Amino acid sequence: MSATATGLRSLQPVWAILLGAATVLSLSLGLRQSLGIFMPPITQGPQSIGITVAQFTAAVAVQNLAWGLLQPLAGAWAARVGFRPLMVAGAVLYVAALVLLASAQGLLAVVLSAGVMIGASLACTGSALTMSVATRVVSPANRSLVLGMVSAVGSLGAMIAAPIGQMLAADHGWRWGVAGFAILSLVMIPAAWVAGRADKVPLPAPVAGTADGGSAMQAVRQALHSVSFLVMAGAYFVCGMQLVFLTTHLPAYLAICGMDPMLSAQALGMIGAFNVLGSLFFGWAGGRWNKQVLLGLLYCTRSLVLAAYFVAPPTPASTLVFAGVMGFLWLGVAPLVAGSVAEMFGLRWQAMIQGVAFFSHQMGSFLGAFGGGLLYTWLGNYELAWRVGVGLGLFAGLVQMAVAIGRPPAAGRLAPA
Repeated sequence: MSATATGLRSLQPVWAILLGAATVLSLSLGLRQSLGIFMPPITQGPQSIGITVAQFTAAVAVQNLAWGLLQPLAGAWAARVGFRPLMVAGAVLYVAALVLLASAQGLLAVVLSAGVMIGASLACTGSALTMSVATRVVSPANRSLVLGMVSAVGSLGAMIAAPIGQMLAADHGWRWGVAGFAILSLVMIPAAWVAGRADKVPLPAPVAGTADGGSAMQAVRQALHSVSFLVMAGAYFVCGMQLVFLTTHLPAYLAICGMDPMLSAQALGMIGAFNVLGSLFFGWAGGRWNKQVLLGLLYCTRSLVLAAYFVAPPTPASTLVFAGVMGFLWLGVAPLVAGSVAEMFGLRWQAMIQGVAFFSHQMGSFLGAFGGGLLYTWLGNYELAWRVGVGLGLFAGLVQMAVAIGRPPAAGRLAPA
C-alpha cells in the first residue's frame, strides 16, 4: 500500500470534521466570489436600485476590509474560546447578510450586508479558521495533502453558486438570485457545528522555535520579525488584488465587450471546477517542495495568464480557457500559506498569524475591488487596472522566490515578552 493511501486511511476518524470545514469554506468563498454576477442588474437597467458600479465595488471593498481587519482577532478568539462558537456565529451572520441584501433598496443596505456583515462572517468561516481546523486534526506527514483536499472541496462553492444565482437572476430577477444564495448558506450552520469538533482534539506539546509556548502578542511579534513571513504577506497583498479584481469586475468587463451574461457565471463556475485540481496539486506539491518557491511560481504564472487574456478582445472560448487556467492557480495559495504558517510558527496561534498575513491579502482585495472601479469610472475601461495587476504580480512572485531560495522559512525564536 502506498504512503498516500496509508495516510488517507489514517484520517478516517476525522473525516467528518474535515468535510464540515471544507463545506463551510466552499460555501463562504463560493457565494462571496459569485456576488459580482449581481452587479450589472443592481447598478443598471430596470432592476437597478440607484447605485453606481463604483458604489457597488465600494461595498465589496468594505467587505474585504472588514474581513481583513477582523481575521486576526477571530484567529486569536479561536485559540481562546474554540472554533465552534466562532464558525457557527459566522454562518448565521452570513445567512442574515444575504437576506438583507436580497431586500436592499439603496446603498446603505448593500454596504451593510454585502460589505460589513459578509466581511465579518468570512473572518469566522473563511480559509484561516477552516484551514486551522484541518491542520489541528491531522499529522504533519499528511498536513499539506489534507490542506489541499480541504481547499479542493472548498473550491466547489463557486461552481455551484454562480450558475444557480445567474439562472435565478435571469428568470426571476437579482433579488431571487440572492435569495437562492441565502438558502444555500443555511448549509454552513450544521457544517460549522461538525467542524467545531476540532476543539476536542488536544494540541501537541509546544515545539522549540515555534510560537506555541508564548502569548498572542509574542506570536505576532515573532511573525513580524520573520523576513520569510513578511515577504509572504506582501506577496499575499498582490494575490488578493488580482483575485478580487477578477471576481468583482469580470462580469462587468464581459458585459462591456458584448458577451452573453451567462458567460460570467460559466467563467466563475469554471474557476471553481479547476480550483479543485489546483488545490489538490499544490497541496500535494507543498508536501514535497519548498512552499514559498511554489507560491512565487504560482503568482508569476497567474500574472502571465492575466496578461495573455486581457491583451486581446475576449471570446467565449478564450474566457472559459482563461477561467480554467486561473482556477487551477486560484485557491492553491491556501494550502501553501496555511502550511507555511504552521511550519514556521506552530499550531496554537496558526489562525491568528494566518489572519495577520490575510490582513495584507485583504488590503490588496480592497484595492482590487475599489481601485478597479475607480479606474473604470475615470478611464471608461479596465486597461490600466489589469496592467497594474500583471506588473505587481510578476514583481511579487519573483521576490517571493528569491527570498525563499536564499532564506529557508525556518521557525524563529520567541521574541521577548
